[in-house]
Amino acid sequence: MLAIEDILETISMIREECLDIRTITMGISLYDCQCEDPKRLADRIYDKIMRCAKNLVPVGEEIEKKYGIPIVNKRISVTPIALMAGQLDQDGVIQLAKSLDRAAQDLGVNFIGGYSALVQKGCTNGSRTLMESIPEALACTKRVCSSVNVASTKAGINMNAIALMGKIIKKTAYLTRDHGSDGCSKLVVFANAPEDNPFMAGAFHGIGEPETVINVGVSGPGVVASAIRRAGNCNMMELAEIIKKTAFKITRVGQLVAREASARLNVPFGIVDLSLAPTPAVGDSVAHILESMGLEQCGCHGTTAALAMLNDAVKKGGVMASPQVGGLSGAFIPVSEDAGMIAAAKAGTLSIEKLEAMTAVCSVGLDMIAIPGDTDEAVISAIIADEISIGVANTKTTAVRVIPVYGCKVGDVVNYGGLFGEAPVMPVRNQSPAVFINRGGHIPAPIHSLKN
Repeated sequence: MLAIEDILETISMIREECLDIRTITMGISLYDCQCEDPKRLADRIYDKIMRCAKNLVPVGEEIEKKYGIPIVNKRISVTPIALMAGQLDQDGVIQLAKSLDRAAQDLGVNFIGGYSALVQKGCTNGSRTLMESIPEALACTKRVCSSVNVASTKAGINMNAIALMGKIIKKTAYLTRDHGSDGCSKLVVFANAPEDNPFMAGAFHGIGEPETVINVGVSGPGVVASAIRRAGNCNMMELAEIIKKTAFKITRVGQLVAREASARLNVPFGIVDLSLAPTPAVGDSVAHILESMGLEQCGCHGTTAALAMLNDAVKKGGVMASPQVGGLSGAFIPVSEDAGMIAAAKAGTLSIEKLEAMTAVCSVGLDMIAIPGDTDEAVISAIIADEISIGVANTKTTAVRVIPVYGCKVGDVVNYGGLFGEAPVMPVRNQSPAVFINRGGHIPAPIHSLKN
């Protein structure tokens, strides 16, 4: 039986503190769509997505009305398309991207993820074809998201793939230059990519997943920040306890929605991802949580320690609320999507180097960071390599989603609107790492990868 106080508190969190369900994501396996003919393969993929997800948006809207809980996005993730592309050329793979986009548009979902490749140990023919097609695929679609896993703690780091991704990101920026190079906002490079992630741009339906599944991503930075402000001048142990209890409540809302969606769609419930996902809305910022803890501005000294405590407390509270926690599950720090991060970047308090340090203790990485459009591709590859090495060495997921904004320089601001927010163009170090990147090959897995 729900106590009236708990109901009223949840209503307050929704109305006043920006609590929402960030996404209901349906994962769909495409293995049974295999076909040598590109057109028939594209048609089979479209038909299966339409069949499996035909009720996803209506059910999401019904749950919103029933419980009064905003569900911001309804999304789909599919089997990594590189696994389907072994006998296709670039035109054939791009045809699949267009088919994904058409299905997403016809179903009314916000994004569809899975235009992806897993290349941590090397590239198959299908993986290389898909990777080289990414710029054109993202330029000719609106809702398709792409990801490439270039490293894992078990396999080490594929430097050939990282070098290629620097070129691909630059080309994607150029082909979408008329829209602030926004193609790069739908492209992420991973280490240790999870197979059950409901968040974009990195979602794909992993090879160990069931035929279909429902994964839910919650949010609630505003709720946590408000709880910390109400607590006043308490010590760190008390602060951690407050964050844990708040994360528990947020995750219970996600658990409720996930089970309801699973039952209504007759699809297995996978996981709740309890990541604190910010938005540009006032009061819905991870940076503001850190500032509520006592920092003058996010990015100042002490930020990494505060973020480490926040992330730990969120995880501890979340795992007590649901037996099925997965995905990324931490605190996101996407610059353009977080009002406090935007302000700190504009003020110069927050740098890429500081963000890199912060990603050692949270999810997920250097995310939604705009950099000058003339940044050399080797520098982009080196930014990826640095961030990916943190994930490999620490046995965690890390990722890079940078946007070299064509025609923009440091200090410019690019407005993407919606959840993508606005991105202040941040400076990078331009001393060349080209010789290092062009060595190619593989950085071996760390010794702690031998955990058997």
